[in-house]
Amino acid sequence: MFLIDTSRNGKPVYDPIVNQSLDNYLVNDLKLPGHGLIVYVNQPAVIIGVNQNAYAEVDLPYLKAHAIKLVRRTSGGGAVYHDFGNLIFENIVIDDDQHFGDYGYFAQPILDAIHHMGATDAELRGRNDMVVNDQKFSGMTMFKVGHSFAAGGTLLFDLDQDAATRVLTPDKAKLASKGVRSVKARVTNLKPFLQAPYSAYDIEQFKEALLKELFHVDDVKDIQTYHLTEKDWAVIDARLAGKYDTDTWNYGTNPGFDYYVSRHFDIGTVSFNYSLNTGRINRIKLYGDFITGGDITLVEKALSGCNFTRDALIAALSGVDLAANLGAISAETLADLLLEKTPTKKHTY
Repeated sequence: MFLIDTSRNGKPVYDPIVNQSLDNYLVNDLKLPGHGLIVYVNQPAVIIGVNQNAYAEVDLPYLKAHAIKLVRRTSGGGAVYHDFGNLIFENIVIDDDQHFGDYGYFAQPILDAIHHMGATDAELRGRNDMVVNDQKFSGMTMFKVGHSFAAGGTLLFDLDQDAATRVLTPDKAKLASKGVRSVKARVTNLKPFLQAPYSAYDIEQFKEALLKELFHVDDVKDIQTYHLTEKDWAVIDARLAGKYDTDTWNYGTNPGFDYYVSRHFDIGTVSFNYSLNTGRINRIKLYGDFITGGDITLVEKALSGCNFTRDALIAALSGVDLAANLGAISAETLADLLLEKTPTKKHTY
């Protein structure tokens, strides 16, 4: 494993729109052979999954009033709040996908480092969460291109949890499925669980300490490192322009269809927003924090125009490879979810 230095002109980059696009560039363009690692910090921002509806996941008036950026990642997973008390890590693995989907493989080095710093009961729990004291301090996600992929997550070190609680509006069924009442109750910072001197560190000191633990060195200067060049940054800037730096990408559109149904399953939260016309689905959009390497629009296309009966919905969904394009969930389960038919509440922002 080697480190990829994402500083620019010798200074750290805190812009979340830039940072969230780095994995895309590293996997699709630069393609450094082997296993690279990037670690960075973002200014206050909400990061949402590629398949999520920002209008349902985020308190947008609060976000705008407090100058918090909204950024859509290129991978799945749920909405998270970042600030200067939060560290982000991503493993960039080129031409070797044997560990894709194996969250434990990438979590264990982080856990070993944190154990050494004093949080001895930190562990991987569920699909992709790292927890301490039964509370989440890290969520992980992955995305894959060919035989290459990125796998990473967040590390809550000294996050402003009040801001996170205010700006995030997660699906209540998802929280209920985990036996908790709120975002604040479910998450925690690592700092209180670390021993001295780590418990007194700021975020940059914690980052340096973590890197030394991960690479088993006494000085970060001893880590094998690739430094992004001006040529690299020119390509990154070009990739950002017109896509990742636009409201169209980051906010998406709120379709405002007539019905909204949502439920949390083992694969994550699955939500449908749709309208009916003469007993058929005439408009539909699929959302969620599930992680898939497939194409969820195939599910939407299969349901578009479908008769709104259980048998017809099951038949339409059975024609799609759900395991490959959504996750381990049955056509019957999705049909039952659609038939809950909850009217939407119209929002304007």
